[in-house]
Amino acid sequence: MLNDLIARVAAAAGIDEALAGKAIGMILGFMQKEAPGPAGEMLQQMPGATELIAASQGGGGMMGMMGGMMGGGIMGLGAQLMGAGLDMGQMQTVGRELFAHGRETVGEEAMGKVVAAIPGLSQFI
Repeated sequence: MLNDLIARVAAAAGIDEALAGKAIGMILGFMQKEAPGPAGEMLQQMPGATELIAASQGGGGMMGMMGGMMGGGIMGLGAQLMGAGLDMGQMQTVGRELFAHGRETVGEEAMGKVVAAIPGLSQFI
């Protein structure tokens, strides 16, 4: 199921599947950290999500390190995604595709809880 999502995100954002998988893992990891309850429920319904999160940890170059130094939040995530090689348009495309997949997989209500729990997230999806 996540392989289909990775292919969908890669095609939509014009990036390779390795970068798409890393970006998805970073975003899911961010959601898990920032909203453990609602995101945990969502991740339980997405087989392979925790493995994707684990695989996306580390690396990210200087921008990723800056994101970590910024203390997290949506701006820290943005810096980490930039460090991984995404531009702003690609970040928005990845976010939109990931959340569309989430709505299809776990439903609008579950995704709404995650978005409501993380300040600033709604502007990226």
